[in-house]
Amino acid sequence: LFKGGCGILEYDVCVSAPSQVMGSAKMVLETGRHPGSLKDMVTSPGGTTIAGVHSLEKSGIRAAMMDAVAAAAGRATELSKL
Repeated sequence: LFKGGCGILEYDVCVSAPSQVMGSAKMVLETGRHPGSLKDMVTSPGGTTIAGVHSLEKSGIRAAMMDAVAAAAGRATELSKL
């Protein structure tokens, strides 16, 4: 975020972003709700959050995450056979 030049201070990236991720994970764990359901609860039509989500989806974030998990799992299987 900081290096992307979007106007966010390095301190905020190091403190705020991890807190937001932790808060999101805590909501999932405490409510037992699907992350998509929680996303729907906090996004407004035409708002800033949904604009960011749209950009991530357009860029293929889901496929990238799925590929990363599959690659890690595949590598773990390979390493377990050594």
